[in-house]
Amino acid sequence: MIRRRLLLVLPTLLGVAVLVFSFIHLVPGDPVDVMLGEAAEPADATALRHALGLDRPLGAQLLVFLGSVARGDLGESVAFREPVATLVAARLPATLELAAAALLIALVIALPLGIVAAMRRGSLLDRLVRIASLAGVCVPTIWLGPLLVLAFSLHLGWLPTSGRGGAEHLVLPALTLGLGMAGVLVRLTRTSVLDALAEDSTRTARAKGAPPWRVVGVHAFRTALGPIVTVTGLQLGALLAGAVVTETIFAWPGLGRLVVQAIGARDYPLVQGCALVFGTTYVVVNACTDVLLAALDPRLRDAE
Repeated sequence: MIRRRLLLVLPTLLGVAVLVFSFIHLVPGDPVDVMLGEAAEPADATALRHALGLDRPLGAQLLVFLGSVARGDLGESVAFREPVATLVAARLPATLELAAAALLIALVIALPLGIVAAMRRGSLLDRLVRIASLAGVCVPTIWLGPLLVLAFSLHLGWLPTSGRGGAEHLVLPALTLGLGMAGVLVRLTRTSVLDALAEDSTRTARAKGAPPWRVVGVHAFRTALGPIVTVTGLQLGALLAGAVVTETIFAWPGLGRLVVQAIGARDYPLVQGCALVFGTTYVVVNACTDVLLAALDPRLRDAE
């Protein structure tokens, strides 16, 4: 099973590249007119159209694009006058750092709260945890980010408002991204642990006199780990692509902010390159999640 899924990675990446190419070319209007403006000289428009390969048939453009991507060539940015791959490589570490910090915050919050809520099902603590997790899911990032800045930067003066530097610069953007993910994972952890507690193996361990912490922490949590890992992988892929708003709010120099700059500059090659990197990262993260699930559950590894 896991072998088949890994074999699907390359066709999936090819599909991502084709979709990115198609979406960019479905944008209304002529990219050259948008980038140069309506007052541009016809000779300049012709030269840029030739440089971007837009004077070729669409099928030929797709083949050239796929060949360039296979060589690691994502084109050249019109606004920055640099290779897109160079710009992406310079910004990607900042986005990965932010996503990793947000994931850590989400797991540190969600796993203990979800387990405790499952153990105290129906109690006041359980209801408070569920209300808090619902708030984390519902509060939009575009509202939460400025609220955290007002509270911890402008009012209390504890943390910087923007930029990338030391660990203190990472706290607010990571919280902004991580709290929403924590809301999803708290509810999933609680539900998964409750389902695991109803399994025969867990009831048997309880009947044999195993202490509650061992029943939940060893037997139930091990059974519940599969869905948690699956959704965490999906959420991590979404974090990388969903950091656009957060990076813009906190002036975080990652791929999300680069995309906003590229859209503002009508830099089609850069937008296309960033979208391709986001899609590729999502596919790779989910493939790694499948591998991890197989390592946790030998039944998946041996399934045909």
